[in-house]
Amino acid sequence: MIGLELGSVWARLGAQVTVLEALDKFIPAADEAVSKEALKTFTKQGLDIKLGARVTGSKVEGEEVVVSYTDAAGEQSITFDRLIVAVGRRPVTTDLLASDSGVDLDERGFIYVDDYCTTSVPGVYAIGDVVRGLMLAHKASEEGIMVVERIKGHKAQMNYNLIPSVIYTHPEIAWVGKTEQTLKAEGVEVNVGTFPFAASGRAMAANDTGGFVKIIADAKTDRVLGVHVIGPSAAELVQQGAIAMEFGSSAEDIGMMVFSHPTLSEALHEAALAVNGGAIHIQNRKKR
Repeated sequence: MIGLELGSVWARLGAQVTVLEALDKFIPAADEAVSKEALKTFTKQGLDIKLGARVTGSKVEGEEVVVSYTDAAGEQSITFDRLIVAVGRRPVTTDLLASDSGVDLDERGFIYVDDYCTTSVPGVYAIGDVVRGLMLAHKASEEGIMVVERIKGHKAQMNYNLIPSVIYTHPEIAWVGKTEQTLKAEGVEVNVGTFPFAASGRAMAANDTGGFVKIIADAKTDRVLGVHVIGPSAAELVQQGAIAMEFGSSAEDIGMMVFSHPTLSEALHEAALAVNGGAIHIQNRKKR
């Protein structure tokens, strides 16, 4: 994600950017509909995205870098002016703790903690990138607050199922909750509502109409299970979805709320209405 963010910035500044992705799917953590839209959009912006390209080495030659990789066609190489390596992160816990501290680490170097960030030693807590879960600043910050609250004797806890993820590209990409493919794999029947920014008056006024809002709800209870956005202010819209999900809202609940006009938030409103075939400003899909 970080590599895509940096690459998209350089592309918008006029550089010719090639993205080498080892996996066969683009942004696999995101909802498939969002991933497909993102791939189409970034390709249209000029990014050369190569999937299934596993980098095997790099070599500096003068002021250039030759990168070797393998794909379905075999061994390949490309020469670049600059190379950004963004292959993920790992916890920096080597020599962090004394051998007799009693704090347990797992095989990947993460400090073992429970749901309240308590380690294997009473009174010792760990938060953020050195423990399990998403390596995100907002997750670490809230873990720290939770730990302080619990030290003070309060019954604080975190809902790890509702931590928003954001990719700061243009268009922005964000989501909270589960993806449609995950829910289907779990055997959960869902209803889905989408609303394109092309039908948003505010987006049209800002000349930023790419992307859409997607809401996934349980087919039996109508409870919102996921909110996925690619487009303008995606992170802000997803946060609205996270608030609704935290309080167990249904798609109908969101649909019955009054959203100010003209705003990008109306796209979230319309997507919620579309879940049950009640969108106002787009044609509703017929249920199969």
